[in-house]
Amino acid sequence: MSLSEVMSIVIFYHYSGYECFKYFYKNGILKTWKSYFPDALSYNRFVELKPDTNVPLFFYLHHQNVGRYTGIYYVDSTKLAVCHNKRIHNHKVFDGVAQRGKTSMGWFYGLKLHLITNENGEMISFTFSSGNKSDCNKEIIESLTSNIKVGKLFADAGYVSSKLAEDLLEKGIQLFYKFKKNMKNKLVQIEDKWLHKKRTIIETIFDLLKNIFELWHTRHRSVDNAFNNALAALAAYQHLDQKPSITNSKRKVVLSLVTASN
Repeated sequence: MSLSEVMSIVIFYHYSGYECFKYFYKNGILKTWKSYFPDALSYNRFVELKPDTNVPLFFYLHHQNVGRYTGIYYVDSTKLAVCHNKRIHNHKVFDGVAQRGKTSMGWFYGLKLHLITNENGEMISFTFSSGNKSDCNKEIIESLTSNIKVGKLFADAGYVSSKLAEDLLEKGIQLFYKFKKNMKNKLVQIEDKWLHKKRTIIETIFDLLKNIFELWHTRHRSVDNAFNNALAALAAYQHLDQKPSITNSKRKVVLSLVTASN
């Protein structure tokens, strides 16, 4: 079985509707879709090969399956908890990788996924970090915006930083964020205010990634398999024909997925 076939299967899993990869492979790949994968390996052997696709998946997402550079971008992060807070001291799988972090929903132990999309819901760039990293961390923002030459970047209050705004402006990127109550208001064009109100698009994408594409769970037995699952979910999302956008609601996207599965 070739590496490209292994990649296809791990990506296809996130479209299949199955919630258990083992059940998906044994009952789907080895039975229902056997004609598409005549050289399919045993489940145990396939699981051994899955981590080998991490690097190809990473480069595929960063170079072959990138969204269009439209000039309008949204940035945000979401937590990827690796265990319940009560089990932090007993957790071993992500020891040395995960860290305690805090979001508006409270404390967690795990990682973060940082993401930039355009107004059409297409993923432009992404990166992972430990849970204690700030959203406006300089290294993270530089990594996310490395291929963006010019445009407007809309963010939430977690990205409030005059230094960050100045650094991005030098690159040709205007940063727009929600002003806090103790901050002086600034003159912003009506169009930019409207675009900022549509920032919920990226929150909708995170919702789809977690609840539809099974981006993350707390039952991973190895770091390699955890990232393989996350990268495959991101790749699956990029292949959606109809994505959430400033004119396309989550409901329409979910209905399109249901229609396609039937």
